[in-house]
Amino acid sequence: AKFAKENEKLIILGGALEGRALDETGIKALAELPSLDELRAKLVGLLQTPAQRVAGVLQAPAGQLARVLKARAEAA
Repeated sequence: AKFAKENEKLIILGGALEGRALDETGIKALAELPSLDELRAKLVGLLQTPAQRVAGVLQAPAGQLARVLKARAEAA
């Protein structure tokens, strides 16, 4: 896709993928898809985000309890 944008002489008429014919718009759509590595990175990021949120939610009450206990110990 980048090469086609930089070189106006390149004209894409069509192509084939797994035995199916693709027109010009199909080829352009296929060329603009993210790479397999990019898709894997996005998937890992999506899987890590909920785990980080769960860990943060679980740590918050313990931290609050520790602060309350410390305040009580200092007050006594």
